[in-house]
Amino acid sequence: MKPTQIKTTLHPRNQHRDRYDFEQLVETSAALKPYVKPNKFGDASIDFANPQAVKTLNQALLKRFYQVAVWDVPKQYLCPPIPGRADYLHYLADLLTDNQLNSESARVLDIGVGANVIYPLIGHHSYGWQFVGADIDAAALRNAQQIVDANDLNNPIGLRLQNNKTAIFNGVIQKGEHFTAAICNPPFHASKADAQAGAQRKWRGLGKSGKTALNFGGQSNELYCEGGEEAFIINMINESQLFATQCIWFTTLVSKATTLPSVYRALKKVGARAVKTIEMQQGQKQSRIVAWTYFK
Repeated sequence: MKPTQIKTTLHPRNQHRDRYDFEQLVETSAALKPYVKPNKFGDASIDFANPQAVKTLNQALLKRFYQVAVWDVPKQYLCPPIPGRADYLHYLADLLTDNQLNSESARVLDIGVGANVIYPLIGHHSYGWQFVGADIDAAALRNAQQIVDANDLNNPIGLRLQNNKTAIFNGVIQKGEHFTAAICNPPFHASKADAQAGAQRKWRGLGKSGKTALNFGGQSNELYCEGGEEAFIINMINESQLFATQCIWFTTLVSKATTLPSVYRALKKVGARAVKTIEMQQGQKQSRIVAWTYFK
């Protein structure tokens, strides 16, 4: 028997620190079985370049670890890596606890909830949090609502359409409404060409040749926006000032370390009272959460 490999870079509470137990996952979801084959090292695995295989793996993980019985996304939408998404939520829970906030009663706003509604599904099961998920894509929200309905989660998870594609919080946070935290996984790329190049690099990294479609990684609004990650986050920071008393902690993923100086400058300009940077790593991928608050 081979020793268990622990993904020590993941949060200590992350349930995906061990290698995937494909035998266990197939027991949970028989639909995964046809995709499980020995890899070049002789270990059970799937072809991570096959979108259907990855989606079926996600369905098994969500069912096994988060009691999500029904989950599906159309092929053109982002199929997120669950371990990394879970990490964000575990670090957010630490942030709330460290600041003496009652994590059990937290109400969280998910900016860009997407068709997969992954953060609310994991966050509600792991911590009992209430969620509002917002998105500019009506079709994505319809799919997300189907997932919420199918799993009887309408009470803890609500969804809202952002009608203004240039706004973040305006039109979503209502008058007199309060949130414990806001989370966001912003578009990474600055253009379609940039996103296509990134998808191609990912394709080659999986050992594949030839061209891959852009939708290998998601819809356009999930992947890129004018100015990329930096512009999106700065816009988010500027708008957060308007809702300073309605959300205790604003947070966002920041994928590029080169984005940080501009983010810190923007936070200083809007008068954030406290700023925290939480480093994260999944395998070779390094990222971080930047969190800020206007409360003392």
